[in-house]
Amino acid sequence: MAAAGTPGTETAPAGAGPAASGRRAQAVVAGGIVLLGLALAVGAIGISSSAGYGGVGPNFLPWLVSVGLVVCGLMLLREAFTGGFRELPDDPVAARPWWPGLAWVSAGLLASAALITTIGFVLACTLCYLLAAQGLRRAAGQAVGARTWAVDLAGGAAVAGPVYWAFTQFLGISLPGLTATGWI
Repeated sequence: MAAAGTPGTETAPAGAGPAASGRRAQAVVAGGIVLLGLALAVGAIGISSSAGYGGVGPNFLPWLVSVGLVVCGLMLLREAFTGGFRELPDDPVAARPWWPGLAWVSAGLLASAALITTIGFVLACTLCYLLAAQGLRRAAGQAVGARTWAVDLAGGAAVAGPVYWAFTQFLGISLPGLTATGWI
């Protein structure tokens, strides 16, 4: 049995060391999510609640998302205060973000926003999907070639086309189109 004061037997006070700073950072992220949910709820107050098709008004989705964010943020706060987030990798260096992937996804979103009124919803969303998928593929370390570009292009069109058609034809929501026919 080691005597008190023997090197290597001291215990760090509770709340000290890198584990505590990690839990503090986790609590800050969780608190930010709660605040984001509350900010969205404040914004949802100003949206009309008149019931539309099916009895659901335009403020339903913002309220649903804000409640979901607050609940998730509170659950994350509980995790941060009861020992930290579980299932994190042991080596934080291995979990570092890959910033070029963020650049690819951001480029897709910005290009889509900039071009949607010029090239229409379908092509802008297809471009967004293509660039985001390429960024995620590269971040995951997948090999990227002409085939993956073609697959991502087809995937983007397969998602954007039906979404555009459903919104314009079934829901009567006006989205920017490439042609005046309302089909593309």
